[in-house]
Amino acid sequence: MMRRLPLGILGSLLLGLSSCTQFGNAPAHRPGILRVWAHAGQAAERQVLEQQVKRFNALQTGTTVELTFIPEGSYNSQVQAAALSKDLPDVLEFDGPFVYNYVWQRNLVPMDKLISASVRQDLLPSIIQQGTYGGRLYSVATFDSGLGLYGRRSKLQAAGIRIPKGNKDAWTVAEFDRALAALAVRDPDKQVLDLKLNYRGEWATYGFSPIIQSAGGDLLQRGKDRTTNSRINSPIAVTAMQSVQNWIQKGYVDPNIDDAAFTGDRVALSWVGHWAYKDYAKAVGKDLVVLPLPNFGKGSKTAQGSWNWGITTNCPTQKCQKSAMQFLEFLLQPQEVLAMANVNGAVPGTKRAIAKSQLYAPNGALRLFAEQLLAKETVPRPQTPAYPVITSAFQSAFANIRNGLPVKTALDRAATAIDVDLQDNQNYPDLNERQFGLRRAWRLEVSAHGAKSAYAD
Repeated sequence: MMRRLPLGILGSLLLGLSSCTQFGNAPAHRPGILRVWAHAGQAAERQVLEQQVKRFNALQTGTTVELTFIPEGSYNSQVQAAALSKDLPDVLEFDGPFVYNYVWQRNLVPMDKLISASVRQDLLPSIIQQGTYGGRLYSVATFDSGLGLYGRRSKLQAAGIRIPKGNKDAWTVAEFDRALAALAVRDPDKQVLDLKLNYRGEWATYGFSPIIQSAGGDLLQRGKDRTTNSRINSPIAVTAMQSVQNWIQKGYVDPNIDDAAFTGDRVALSWVGHWAYKDYAKAVGKDLVVLPLPNFGKGSKTAQGSWNWGITTNCPTQKCQKSAMQFLEFLLQPQEVLAMANVNGAVPGTKRAIAKSQLYAPNGALRLFAEQLLAKETVPRPQTPAYPVITSAFQSAFANIRNGLPVKTALDRAATAIDVDLQDNQNYPDLNERQFGLRRAWRLEVSAHGAKSAYAD
């Protein structure tokens, strides 16, 4: 009896074979018009991008960018729907870790032969790393992210706590535990740490998977042999996440329901990214200090990645792809990179822009975040098409850990969910292997229903 293909394979089959045949009526590509989708983030970010599009269009004679903003909350689902209906734009913005799923679904074209050598060399190594899948570059970004601890220097000094200068002398987890205890003694409610527990979604994976990586673990085995075995639920991962649960259970963590734990002077430390700096600097002034995350055994690790740009397979001609790359290279000019970074506070995505940035250049207030990215001390989220399942599983695990479920049980459940997805999708074979596999799978599936296959070898 023929085994039915898992839903993941069938869905990917339709997307993966879309380069061979058309499903539905795709809108005709209009010569000279470059359709661009971006997420509807902060109002200031939208305004900057609109101005950038106007500047780019004013410089062109043969290409006009049409910009559409898509609501951030439903962004990925709308992209997936557009992919199925063959209505993707020419240029697509997406959250960095999703690039691998989009590539695997054959929604993006490689940029290696499109991007100029000078622009590629100027990109941060973290952006190149994040945008690479199967040895090819599929995405670029105008900014990256920074993650660390913000502290009130006066409170740390009053408690006799050493202040690290950078990743190399970050607190060990034992030192961090002692620091929390010392701060709690001087605090009426003992709540001295903000973990942004009021955040939802991707924050859990971005903010706390570096703990497991700092301990020497990971969310799955990277490379071709992808598996969660002995990684996300390994003893070192369990021990590392037990530290987080202990901080919460000892009462050190402010629930931060009003998102004002740090700005309201309720806590001395806040575990968060670059985006908090503006409000924190305004509230704390010169007493603010930026610190690396604790070292859980294998060095302080931190997250990377943010919104990226890619060229879709709906950009059908070489001329369209060259125009798309021309637009992206315009956004990667230092003045354009800084225009965006100055409003969202993110780490500029190129070395030349960092050198001109008040916040991230040497002696800048957020130089630590730039140094982490330039020194390759950051860890990209897992580079696999399984990432949407991985992040969902880890988010659920973190919520369970926060609510008191034994850490091993929570991480075991996450490992099971991820392994099921990997097995259902045959471990997401590399693109060349997948092309053969999908054709064969399609042939077998239609044969099982007595239909004549259109994809015989």
